[in-house]
Amino acid sequence: MNTKKFHLIIFGCQMNLSDAERLATALKQLGYQETEQEDQADLIGIVACSVKQTAVDRIYGKIRNWQIIKEKRPLITLLSGCVLKHDQEKLKDKFDIFLDIKNLDSLAEDLKKAAPEQKLALPSFFDIKPSYYSDYRAYVPIMTGCNKFCSYCAVPHTRGRETSRPSKQIIAEIKNLLKNNYKEIILLGQNVNSYGLDKKKLGEEEIAFPKLLKKIDELGDHFWLKYLTSHPYDMSDELIDVMKEGKNISPYLHLPVQSGSDKILEKMNRHYSIAQFSELINKIRKAQPAIGISTDMIVGFSGETETDFQASKKLVEDLKFNLSFTSQYSERIGTTAAKLYPDDIDRQTKKDRFNIINDQIGLNAKEYNQRLVNTNQEALIDVVKETESGYKNIGKLSNYVAVCIITKDPLKIGEFIQVTITQADSWGVQAKIK
Repeated sequence: MNTKKFHLIIFGCQMNLSDAERLATALKQLGYQETEQEDQADLIGIVACSVKQTAVDRIYGKIRNWQIIKEKRPLITLLSGCVLKHDQEKLKDKFDIFLDIKNLDSLAEDLKKAAPEQKLALPSFFDIKPSYYSDYRAYVPIMTGCNKFCSYCAVPHTRGRETSRPSKQIIAEIKNLLKNNYKEIILLGQNVNSYGLDKKKLGEEEIAFPKLLKKIDELGDHFWLKYLTSHPYDMSDELIDVMKEGKNISPYLHLPVQSGSDKILEKMNRHYSIAQFSELINKIRKAQPAIGISTDMIVGFSGETETDFQASKKLVEDLKFNLSFTSQYSERIGTTAAKLYPDDIDRQTKKDRFNIINDQIGLNAKEYNQRLVNTNQEALIDVVKETESGYKNIGKLSNYVAVCIITKDPLKIGEFIQVTITQADSWGVQAKIK
């Protein structure tokens, strides 16, 4: 009997990638084998993202292709991930299985309904060991959900309230990863800074995020440790100190600001002012002058005037973020913003503002990267491409700056390389082997 095969399509953030790794394990436990070829799969799953309409539109394109395939052979389709209720209602009838990722243990029963031969039971979500898609970089979820309810955000509506994973379980997973020579560990959560608070509210014992980060930092002598994502409201002095003193914690922080206008921040329900955010960034840079800081920016949010936008541009200039994940506001039905505020900024204005912010980020990045020239750094290699004159090795520095190294012989993917930075640009840096 031929082994059934599955293929996963992942949209959205690193949390969705981490979810997909556990979903892959669950499917393997149910007798499926993973394939990279969609046309060979007996089951195709989408780990979706409702944050942007463009991601939802791509799902509809896939559905049309699958309907044609189903006329020729059996095919099970599965939808999971961050899916707003509005999108669920439109999509659920177009998939054989809709799976709330927190209820991964129900997959066996769901598959039994779609394919009666499936009878294996599964453990709960955090108890399922992920099928890591990399053998040197691992995304480790430490919590899921969010309690902040930013008015534009789908996450509280798709993933629910904050739920922290037991710290003993997190530490055990990372110990095993380091034992297997993983080089980079990235802790994931919608708001990692509030880790453990939900347990304390229930009267349960759990450490706070700074202590968890310190414990993980002490698990090995040489690896990169990062985390995503922080909320400025919960960024504590203790966490800043832990980052400064850590031996493995990378000099990189992602801290979303979203807008440079207090008026817009209030409409977004972000719980801080620009003065407070700026003070926080200055405090972080005082503790770690060389740290790389990235952010999230939304342009074209409801009611964003030219004055509001110029405040955002000035903030980017003043705080010198060297990387920004900038997006044009996209109304998501089911969020608070969609209920309260009109999507009243035209598409061209959003596009223009998007380009202006990204151009300024490019200037900031080149200035930051220029300070790295002639310094010795450690690089982690991700891609090796053969060229006519040798090999182009592409990777990242520990501060998340992209690096390109030209060599006669290929470097090894997933290995640390000591390099000297020779040239800076807005996209990253060039280097030579030290």
